[in-house]
Amino acid sequence: MNFGPIEYVVARIDGDYAYLQQIEQPEEELKCVARALLPPEIAEGTMLHYEMMEYSLKGL
Repeated sequence: MNFGPIEYVVARIDGDYAYLQQIEQPEEELKCVARALLPPEIAEGTMLHYEMMEYSLKGL
């Protein structure tokens, strides 16, 4: 299990789930994450930072 740090961009939002694309490895499959685990203010194109099983807005 990878505890990060990993940088993501929100590629797509579909209901209660968001699909995240790794910035460093864009060829990887999108990661499906429950929106409840993500900051509430995300939108498509939002940059996220993942570390130690927590997601935060990149740069904040």
